[in-house]
Amino acid sequence: MAIEKPKVIICDPVADIGIEMLKAHCDVDIRPGLSEEALMDAIPAYNAAVVRSATKFPARVIDAAANLKVIGRAGAGLDTIDVARAEEKGIAVVNSPNANSVAVAEHTFALMFALVRHLPRANAGLKEDRWEKKQLMGTGLAGKTLGLVGFGRISRQVASRAQAFGMHVQTTQRRATPEKNAELGVDTVDMKTLFATSDFISLHVPGKPENRNLVSRELISEMKPTAYIINTARGIIMDEKALLDALDNGRIAGAALDVFKEEPALGNPLVAHEKVIVSPHIAASTDDAQQSAAVTIAEQILNILVDSPAENPLNLAVVPLDKVTPHERIDPRRVETLIQKFDASDVFTNPPIVVRSGENYVVLDGATRVSAFKKLGHPHIIVQILKESNNYTLDTWFHAIRKIDPQALLDILGGIPEITITRSDLKTVQADMVEHGGLCYIQTADKTIHHIQPAAGANHLDALNKLTTAYIDASHVTRTLHQDVDTLLAEFPDLAGVVVFPVFTLDQVLQIADAGNAMPAGITRFVIPGRVMRLNADFDFLTSDRDLTEKNDWLYDMVMERLASDSVRYYAEPIYLLDE
Repeated sequence: MAIEKPKVIICDPVADIGIEMLKAHCDVDIRPGLSEEALMDAIPAYNAAVVRSATKFPARVIDAAANLKVIGRAGAGLDTIDVARAEEKGIAVVNSPNANSVAVAEHTFALMFALVRHLPRANAGLKEDRWEKKQLMGTGLAGKTLGLVGFGRISRQVASRAQAFGMHVQTTQRRATPEKNAELGVDTVDMKTLFATSDFISLHVPGKPENRNLVSRELISEMKPTAYIINTARGIIMDEKALLDALDNGRIAGAALDVFKEEPALGNPLVAHEKVIVSPHIAASTDDAQQSAAVTIAEQILNILVDSPAENPLNLAVVPLDKVTPHERIDPRRVETLIQKFDASDVFTNPPIVVRSGENYVVLDGATRVSAFKKLGHPHIIVQILKESNNYTLDTWFHAIRKIDPQALLDILGGIPEITITRSDLKTVQADMVEHGGLCYIQTADKTIHHIQPAAGANHLDALNKLTTAYIDASHVTRTLHQDVDTLLAEFPDLAGVVVFPVFTLDQVLQIADAGNAMPAGITRFVIPGRVMRLNADFDFLTSDRDLTEKNDWLYDMVMERLASDSVRYYAEPIYLLDE
């Protein structure tokens, strides 16, 4: 009889990576936008719930949750959940307080800069054909005093960035730690002093009932007429009417608000005020913050609901090297260079990218690293395993052939019995390649086109490998995205020619690898968002004689610690590696 999986309801949008983690062990329903009544009707069926800021869990919803074991808040604040009632019912409440710290701190500075440099007005004016340079005199941050109300995780991130801009930072806390704050270069003052002496005031306290209207009319009246106030915490903290009065009467210079007492804040007079810059509660809305929050919450929920450990959230795994197969040939010179780097390093930095193929793993990126590890005799390696849902694409590198005379290059290639070379031109060479099953074409520095195809009876892949090996051994080859000779000559004055390959498919690459063969080195170019880099895993532990289970547990703990400490960034775009 099959064991029934725990059931999880996702009440608000969260990053896919967290949902996929939960789906590996639970039945997951995604039901955003439920009213409180609808949530009360639905919740008895679930063992866990995931929320952000939109969905509320008051006492009456918690009382209806007959089978609920855990509520996960994919973010920092818990003011939308009746934590005390959940505890009475034995329901765990977990959150991800570190996940959005950097995102909110960065947004705080985005608002601060927008305020002091009048960026919204500058942008709108110029788009409407108004050149308002003289009217948009701004002010700087260096030398100014920033007052931080609250000094938790987010506020500390703000403080470090403010110091980098040359600002003086002071804070006020309910449970002040002046000595610890002083070590961070931050002064501790009382609330009245902070409001009276700060040029900028940024709010970073939770939206608890006791903090309602914490920023009162009295405190606002203490502010300098040149001061600004920024709120990226909770709308409940601010006495909005007192703030509006102060702005209307010119008692403060301006405000920047990401949060409001009532959201969505449509029709709020603060939103339309000329001295106010606003955003719709998006301070925590960055890819990397949402990824981190989703992973942290999924991990905590799985720890409560299931006995088995969750899958590695970044799809990292320690695998046997004899199960890892490069899809392309390797330049032995690069392998030797990488071996020297491994010998001089204490950490393993960039895991190869692989896809599963039966019981094996085909390397899409990082074949040189795999070959270096094999040559060193190590039994295991860390890889990042791409799943079918990953949004990766396959493209093609071109080869800029350098440091060889063009005619000498053509003479070498003409001596390869597995290929034939014919003259062509740029207008027809692509059609020639399709018609004759061409391997590629070469455009020499004088812009002559040479179409290369397999000789009669020659194996297509063997011919391609013989071709690339011949010019790689005889010259210096640089992978490039350009095929225009003039562009390449400007970059490489020693260019002999450029080799232009057709685009291969992933199926072709995998079929070649499954057959025990390999593509030529440096042709395929996989564009892979979310790849893991700078892993900096302990080299000695990875290469030790510990078994795979112990190494994967170690890797899992390391990744979760990095995610929990907000030291992981997600990048969706391709990158340039200048030290590879």
